[in-house]
Amino acid sequence: MAHKTYPVANDGYLPRKGLEGPFTYSNGRTLYYDPKEGQYWDPRSDYYVDHEEMNRIHMHMVERLKA
Repeated sequence: MAHKTYPVANDGYLPRKGLEGPFTYSNGRTLYYDPKEGQYWDPRSDYYVDHEEMNRIHMHMVERLKA
């Protein structure tokens, strides 16, 4: 199975207590996963990302990996 590694963006995001991450996606967006809520949290907007948008982000990542 092939894999692709994306560069880690050093944009000042650090690990946060109670959250997993930070995860920087291929579109440059950095998110944290909140296991208590079961959702991804965007520190720029201070909102949780809805499941539909996370599906689009993940599909975008899958498409880039296939290329």
